[in-house]
Amino acid sequence: MADEYGRDYKREVDLSSQDVDLGQILAVESTPEQERRVLRKLDGYLMPLMGAAYFLQFLDKLALSQATLFNLREDLNMHGSNYSWASAVFYFGYFFWSWPSSYVIVRLPIGQYLACSVFIWGGILMCHAACTNWAGLMCARFFLGVGEAAIAPGFTLLTGMFYKREEQPIRQSAWFFGNCIAVLVGGLIAYGIGNISTTAIAHWKLLFLILGAFTSAYAIVLFFFLPNSIDTTVFLTENERAIAVQRTIKNKTGVLDNDKFKWSQAVQAFTDPQMWCLVLNSLTSNLCNGGITTFTSIITAGFGFTDLKALLMQMPQGAAQVVFLILTSLAVTWIPHSRVLAQIFNTLVSVVGMLLIWKLNPDEQVGRMVGLSIGIVYAVNLPISLSIVTSNVAGFSKKSVVSSLLFIAYCVGNVVGPQFFLASEEPSYPTGIKAAMSGLVLSIFFLVVLYFYYIYENRRRDRLYGRPEDMNVGAELQDELSNKTDTEIESFRYIL
Repeated sequence: MADEYGRDYKREVDLSSQDVDLGQILAVESTPEQERRVLRKLDGYLMPLMGAAYFLQFLDKLALSQATLFNLREDLNMHGSNYSWASAVFYFGYFFWSWPSSYVIVRLPIGQYLACSVFIWGGILMCHAACTNWAGLMCARFFLGVGEAAIAPGFTLLTGMFYKREEQPIRQSAWFFGNCIAVLVGGLIAYGIGNISTTAIAHWKLLFLILGAFTSAYAIVLFFFLPNSIDTTVFLTENERAIAVQRTIKNKTGVLDNDKFKWSQAVQAFTDPQMWCLVLNSLTSNLCNGGITTFTSIITAGFGFTDLKALLMQMPQGAAQVVFLILTSLAVTWIPHSRVLAQIFNTLVSVVGMLLIWKLNPDEQVGRMVGLSIGIVYAVNLPISLSIVTSNVAGFSKKSVVSSLLFIAYCVGNVVGPQFFLASEEPSYPTGIKAAMSGLVLSIFFLVVLYFYYIYENRRRDRLYGRPEDMNVGAELQDELSNKTDTEIESFRYIL
């Protein structure tokens, strides 16, 4: 039997296969104040590191849309659907590397792997400035997608590694906050670059060069400070690392089992109903995302703004995302069983926005701008979806596969979505707007199915195994090290 501090819990589990001394970790005594200090340290280091990277990622992704206002299409002699495919091919690259990345990210030091990915994508973004035709741009966009493919799944795994299940939604939202800030200030940054007085280089080339250089420089920071695992975290002391492990043992999601890929867990991922609901939700919602993100600058200019002013008028979209991200991340943190419901609410708001763009007359500029601004609120669902993956998918390999499948669906939606934005309908794109709205409605359907599946599965497990009892640290650790997935652990219950 273990004493009240867990000094002898190593008797209850097999520690022989672990790379870290779990017996020593369990022997460390911690007070609530020490745990709070560790949590503050994690937040103070990890959230800014990941948030800044995600800020740069979305700035870089937004750059293509902004470059259209600096005569990118004219300079590269793009016609018809060329621009739609230039946007879509980025997601082909993302798709191409998403599945291999789910394997590689488990085999390599995750922090350094992500840092190298950031460095590569920054360099490829700079290569956009060397493009002289549509074919060259297509090639650059493909490899940019390859470079960015590992970032969001990697950050998802890191969040699951360092935080408790109940802490994860607001932390996923914290690093995703960089995305919202990029939407908010990205137009301002592009506006500033557009006002640089130069004739030596086209402004769209300058945009890619400046953003790419900043991205690659930031990768060096990530290389030295982004951790590979809890036991190698440079900003925590040895005792703090032990406390960090103790904090996440109750997750039962396999964060300590991160050194090998288990194919049995990969197979199980494909038979999990929650995976299909999450993936289909990602696919349908990104039918909207692909079109709106790609054509937002053109749509905004079509409301009657000049090209440079259209860049500034994208700022309300970022403000709307910031407001709804804060509201929903706080709601899902403090209101039990609200994660899926919050996603449904955000998607409904976006459906209203799409309706405003579609149905209002072209001369109703303010109303259509409001519609466009709230029409992208659905985007803040991504961190909530990722928190569901980190909280409700156990088994490190299974989690990496589900994360990758989620982003593969993300890619497919973003490839298909822009194809509904027909060049002959510029700048209002009624077919594209209707397709985007239809995707959001389907997204709501799959979220509703997911919500009731979780309710059903939790009640079924309660009937079969009884309600989970309060478990001591040794029992929790046994589940954590059991190499089992969420469908195999009898005491596992899904968070709604």
